Amino acid sequence: MKKVDCNFEGSHILLPLPPMDVKAEFEMDVYVRFMRYLRQVPVSRHDIGVLTAIQYVADMMDMPDEHITKILVDLGLRAPRMAFPEVYLEVVDKISLREIHDLNYGSFALRELRHHWQAIREDKFAAFNRGYPSLVEGIFTYG
Repeated sequence: MKKVDCNFEGSHILLPLPPMDVKAEFEMDVYVRFMRYLRQVPVSRHDIGVLTAIQYVADMMDMPDEHITKILVDLGLRAPRMAFPEVYLEVVDKISLREIHDLNYGSFALRELRHHWQAIREDKFAAFNRGYPSLVEGIFTYG
């Protein structure tokens, strides 16, 4: 697979390629909107720019963030964990935890994304470090 990483040097982000299938109109629409917005997004951190571009495309197309992210990852988007919506990371973490027991449960693109995270030294135990709400005791004052 070719790598497209224009103006993202040093950021560990590999941009997706357009779909090869001519009949994949929806995927092409997602790709075009993502790349168009990514060029215009006014942020200094590229991973945050990718996240805002994903959320922008999801809002414009009235689709869930995780669905748009899955399409872009299937097209070759590779980025640090911070560049992906939290809902998508929860799904990826659940699949990767399940994949320990079920061989080849995830897709090829998902395995490539996890290899990319390992190559850029992302936290290997991020799936276990999920934050969960906890009960915090309040201070009761008597008036």
